[in-house]
Amino acid sequence: MATLSLDDRHTKDLIKQALLELFQERRDLFHDLFEELLEDVGFANAMREGEDSEVVDEKEVMKALRA
Repeated sequence: MATLSLDDRHTKDLIKQALLELFQERRDLFHDLFEELLEDVGFANAMREGEDSEVVDEKEVMKALRA
């Protein structure tokens, strides 16, 4: 019985083809995944920026969010 390794060119091609088909058939899953990823990165960046800013009253934040 032949064994496959990840260094095998054929195995790499099969994995690439499977990922391509998955992307084409389930584009919605990738869209949701990347949307969540971008939101998480944005949230992390906002938290880092907020660490160096002044403290703001909660009422002012809620007022700004309603606007």
